[in-house]
Amino acid sequence: MADVTEGKKGVSGGFVLETDRGITTISDAVVAKIASIATREVNGVQDLGKQFRRLVGKISPGETLTQGVNVEVGKKEAAVDLVILVEYGYSIPALAQEVRDNVVSRVEEMTGLIVKEVNIEVDDLWIPTDEQPAESRVA
Repeated sequence: MADVTEGKKGVSGGFVLETDRGITTISDAVVAKIASIATREVNGVQDLGKQFRRLVGKISPGETLTQGVNVEVGKKEAAVDLVILVEYGYSIPALAQEVRDNVVSRVEEMTGLIVKEVNIEVDDLWIPTDEQPAESRVA
């Protein structure tokens, strides 16, 4: 395995890993997508983004995966800000910690960056309605 030298900030944003066998550049958008997917993997997260942006996203085609995600990537570290919609019935503090742990784990293992913080804003609460099929409580 090639030795990795210290990462550095790329010219057009992103994280650059230099090894004795070449250079790998990881864009900020990739880090944001990893964080988005990691957030959506946690049960109880219904969606990402502010309520208004979610509504606009439903109207306009091509909803972006990074809606509700903002990242700041430095030479070796990253900070992630998330805006989430929580499903009713989940403990918000416990859910936020599970999201935080999953985002840190995924971003660090996939990029080599150190995630210094994951800030979470709960923008809304999702409550199932009668129009949506509920899971049966009996089998």
